[in-house]
Amino acid sequence: MKRPTLEAVAARAGVSRATVSRVVNGSATVNPRIRTAVLRAVEELGYIPNSAARSLVTQRTGSIGLVVSEPPARVFSDDPFFLSVVRAVSQELEAADKQVVLMMPSTPAGQARVERYVAGRHVDGVILLSQHGADPLPAALLRTGVPVVSHGRPVSTARPPYCDADNVGGARAAVEHLLATGRRRIAAITGPPDMSAGLDRLAGYREVLSGTDRRSLAALGDFTRESGAAAMAQLLEDDPGLDAVFAANDLMAAGALHALRKAGRRVPDDVAVVGFDDIDAARYTDPPLTTVRQPVVEVARAAVRMLLAGGERPAEPVVLPTELIVRDST
Repeated sequence: MKRPTLEAVAARAGVSRATVSRVVNGSATVNPRIRTAVLRAVEELGYIPNSAARSLVTQRTGSIGLVVSEPPARVFSDDPFFLSVVRAVSQELEAADKQVVLMMPSTPAGQARVERYVAGRHVDGVILLSQHGADPLPAALLRTGVPVVSHGRPVSTARPPYCDADNVGGARAAVEHLLATGRRRIAAITGPPDMSAGLDRLAGYREVLSGTDRRSLAALGDFTRESGAAAMAQLLEDDPGLDAVFAANDLMAAGALHALRKAGRRVPDDVAVVGFDDIDAARYTDPPLTTVRQPVVEVARAAVRMLLAGGERPAEPVVLPTELIVRDST
């Protein structure tokens, strides 16, 4: 069966081909009566607009790029953060009749491909996720002129508008809670120093201790369970008398619980543990984990809304509050 054409719709509605084109491309300049006639003809004939041709006219693709600067193995690991963001972005875009294009450049060649793809206007905008400080891609994408929004505070010299959780405030609440429960030697397991979440959560930890007579003691992690276990073992070696640890995410906190159990330390009797994120598994660790809940889904949705509004740089970033969730590990 021959596919209905734009001309056939125009003949059925009794208008010009140009008028039909304006209606199907969403123009607001068409008389409502004429618009109704055109849409009725579209429905009666079963006309399906040619999206490729329409994008050439409107310069819109209906697609948004989600650029995750991590290897696929990390994105699809046991860390639920990435999948939560991808799901929330997809749902928010679907509600706006748009689709997500997931890109995971983890090599210079991959970054170059993403830059060419965006510069070719194959997407209408870009959301950046999991940026690292030395990554040249954010600056390259900003130079394309395509709207760019960052999920998370940017740490590079490229500064697109961004949405984030209050990582500093959440870390402060965690450490203040440990002090309030009588802990005196509080250590930290940090995130990567080239990522804003790692930097900001460490800053919150240090801000609280700077106002006390407690010294800070930190070990580096990379947001994985294994790094949390290794960092906890190192902290115990550096200060066997420590009685609390703040881990910059829940996976590292779970690794710390394993290392403490292996070292014969009881939680929370000997060492209290606080994480960050409030992933589902935090309720089922042994003991259930005290943690800082961050609004992962809400931040992702806010980033989409910011981008769909045009990606213009707002006067202030969108920073959403966190919440301390107290369980049995403190």
